[in-house]
Amino acid sequence: MYSLTKNRDPIQIEGFCGQLISETEKKSYNGKIEHSFNPYMNNGGSCVAVAGDDFVVIAADTRLSKMYRIASRSVSKTCQLTNKCILACSGMLADINALRKTLLAKVKLYEFEHNKTPSINAIAQLLSCILYSKRFFPYYSFCLLSGLDEQGKGVVYGYDAVGSFDQHKFVALGSGGSLITSILDNQISGNNQTSFESIDKVGIINIVKDSITSASERDVHTGDSAEVIVIDSSGISVSSLRLRED
Repeated sequence: MYSLTKNRDPIQIEGFCGQLISETEKKSYNGKIEHSFNPYMNNGGSCVAVAGDDFVVIAADTRLSKMYRIASRSVSKTCQLTNKCILACSGMLADINALRKTLLAKVKLYEFEHNKTPSINAIAQLLSCILYSKRFFPYYSFCLLSGLDEQGKGVVYGYDAVGSFDQHKFVALGSGGSLITSILDNQISGNNQTSFESIDKVGIINIVKDSITSASERDVHTGDSAEVIVIDSSGISVSSLRLRED
């Protein structure tokens, strides 16, 4: 059983192995004290990806937040898995780094065993299995996986924290995800428009840039700069977009 030892704030709880675990102290409405342990922290930030006929555009800001403090202005939320596949995550940085390390190791192992690069569909299923395997203590990470499939078409997969995923035309997640989604619903899907014309690659790149810029104007956890990544038949190109720094 757990034994309570109150030395100084915060309250310390001695566990089965003898180590002390810091606990937060909360008072409920009836005056009783509730002891709880929350290992998660949302470090904020926004990610967005849009799939085209033969390309994908990804954008993710570089701000790392801790509550209302800025811990860093230059933390990448993207990770290149193959020459046709990019992973972008928002959530808790420690869990995101652990997830990236595990996924990269399994992708490399696949390449060694099969002597070929895994397709984005294979990586999508692999990522789902990794997230689901941690369902009882999930990675606090919300992922989007983007790239080109075996036919050269752009694909975007969106994930929740326990591995449920689906393919979409576009995905926006993170602290500014809802703000970006409303823009893309109108500009990419053509919702609430009387006339709608198809958009080329340059137009989609500009829309993605405008959407994450707009999110940085309204979300305090999104800002500083954004990585804008384009994947097409010629490879992966990366550029930087300046955002609000306050």
